Amino acid sequence: MPSPAGPSPAEPPPCPAGPSPAEPLPSSAGPSSAEPPPSPAGPSSPEPPPSPGLWQALRLRRYLRSVWPWRATLYLLTSVPLGLATLTALLLLAVAGSALTVILIGIPLLLTLVLAGIPLAAVERHRLRLLDPRPLAPAHREPDGTGLSAWLRTRLQERATWRELGYALLFALVLWPLEALAVGTALVVCGGLMAAPLMLAASGGEEARVLKIWLIHSYPPACAALLAGLVLLPLFAYPLGILAAGRAVLTRQLLSAPEAGLDSRLRELGRSRIRLVDAFEAERRRIERDLHDGAQQRLVALSMTLGLARLENPAEPLAGLLTKAHEEAGVALVEIRELIRGIHPQVLTDRGLQAAVEDVADRSVVPVGMDFDLPDRLPQAVETAVYFAVCEALANVAKHSGAVHARVSGRTERGRLVVEVWDDGTGGADTRDGTGLQGVADRISVLDGHLLVSSPPGGPTVFRLQVPLSPADTRT
Repeated sequence: MPSPAGPSPAEPPPCPAGPSPAEPLPSSAGPSSAEPPPSPAGPSSPEPPPSPGLWQALRLRRYLRSVWPWRATLYLLTSVPLGLATLTALLLLAVAGSALTVILIGIPLLLTLVLAGIPLAAVERHRLRLLDPRPLAPAHREPDGTGLSAWLRTRLQERATWRELGYALLFALVLWPLEALAVGTALVVCGGLMAAPLMLAASGGEEARVLKIWLIHSYPPACAALLAGLVLLPLFAYPLGILAAGRAVLTRQLLSAPEAGLDSRLRELGRSRIRLVDAFEAERRRIERDLHDGAQQRLVALSMTLGLARLENPAEPLAGLLTKAHEEAGVALVEIRELIRGIHPQVLTDRGLQAAVEDVADRSVVPVGMDFDLPDRLPQAVETAVYFAVCEALANVAKHSGAVHARVSGRTERGRLVVEVWDDGTGGADTRDGTGLQGVADRISVLDGHLLVSSPPGGPTVFRLQVPLSPADTRT
């Protein structure tokens, strides 16, 4: 790596392995000390900024000598035929579609009317490059499937489609008439003044009517009108440029659909959360298998070995030590089995949520009734999250509620799993009082689920979980 001072000016530093001066550094802490300082005249000087848009060009003194006035005028002029075509198409589709709806032929026409903003928006994105070098990417996403029906379904569900339809109506009814009036006024005034000598010559030098307002009878006034037109021409370039720049800003705001980009980022964030949950659950199951097949089996073997050693009837104090070691190994074996069950119970993997909850209910110190009506198996992430949520709820019932009876019920409603834990305790439970219920709420929210707790003073307490059965599909 070159030193911070860099090589001599006569030999530009090669940089095949590092970022170029125009590229951002990967670190957010500032420029690296190993990067040579840019020289204003050397090869490592920063690249010039991109060409300015119309708004930036209007602030420059050389605006009138640049191509921007012509580009602004061309942008406004091309709006006129495009606006006329858009207005004609929208009127024909609306009238014909409404008239023919009774015989069902008008339904495709009305559907075409709804989608009419899509091709117009594509044309406008290309026209916008006349005034703004920044590309305006389409706001539409790829269809979920193949074929015309998937394309139509995707487009009709997008906000961008309706925004573009609104833009098409605004363009056809308001924007292009205003632009035609502005450009027409500038061209008529300047053209009429500059054409005064020609009109006077065409009339044989007798008289000419300038702008249909006043008469001239000689060439000096005609030449004065010509000079006035030449003076007004650059003056009109500024208001036309401002109008075109404002029109470009409006077009970018209406067609960029920033919420579409936000929605796509939110969907990707949701997918990443699901992937993290799946990875976390896979790691839990791996740890459970390692403990079950490794440490637990070793403890079983140790306990058996100690038991065999006790059968040899050794003398004291060895007999007492073996007995104590055998009991400690039994206690450790019980603890590791409880740990394995807490990490990921095998019954949940083998038999599903209902059997796992029944197992927890059987071991509860408070009598728990069961009322489940579920399909055979649910998505793995849903089963795991709901199982641990029910475990936390029953633990709270046993520790804090003072209840003498509890009930767990589960069913599916409109594509969602609904599980309720009810108890007849003293009530007063609150998700803000501890980390247990808040952790349940966080775990459920990853799957787009909700935790609702109703616990008035005096009871009863109802702990309600609602989780989509296909959490991954809700983000696609």
